[in-house]
Amino acid sequence: DGLVANVAKYLEGQPLLAVNPDPETIDGILLPIAVPAFGQVLNRTLAKTAEIKAVTMAEVRLSDGQVLRAVNDLFFGAASHVSARYRIKLGRQFEEQSSSGLIVSTGVGSTGWLRSLYAGALAITRQLHPDLPDLPEPMPMSWDAQELAFNVREPWPSLTTGASLVSGLLTPRQPLTLTSRMPDGGVIFGDGMQADYLPFNAGVTAHVGIASTRLQLVMY
Repeated sequence: DGLVANVAKYLEGQPLLAVNPDPETIDGILLPIAVPAFGQVLNRTLAKTAEIKAVTMAEVRLSDGQVLRAVNDLFFGAASHVSARYRIKLGRQFEEQSSSGLIVSTGVGSTGWLRSLYAGALAITRQLHPDLPDLPEPMPMSWDAQELAFNVREPWPSLTTGASLVSGLLTPRQPLTLTSRMPDGGVIFGDGMQADYLPFNAGVTAHVGIASTRLQLVMY
């Protein structure tokens, strides 16, 4: 799955055939093709008769011209275990923040890192407020959803930073903008590929939204 995600962000609409080499040990969420079926699916793809699932990807464009896409999620934060400092803006809302970083998730990613964030938030809420009715876990987004979810990790409220704009959805009409306040060590990476990162240091603005190109995943 990780290889598929890393390949997909460099494609420009080409169909991607993802084969699960060992279904007994690999979950293969993004690997719909079994080895014995590969030849058949390849022929259908070449004949343009294969079933193709369009998968929404996230994209960040920096003010210095660099671009990065992700199939599951984008991470914005510090390279080490220090607080990330940035200005967040969604529509007309904006806030200076200090946190452990921010995650933007796609529909595919809504069953991964995003789900773990929601699970932790729900557990803490239930512990602090046992009198509340049992809160259900949010439903995953569809793979082709025209929206992305963002969540701030451990926001710190202080005299100069806030913790109110910490979760929500961004859409083509309401993109997310982040401006780094970190003198150095700021990073952006996608799908857990920390070595393949963009520097996100003071003065750089990141415009986050839905990628214009979608992953064309060949199904079986």
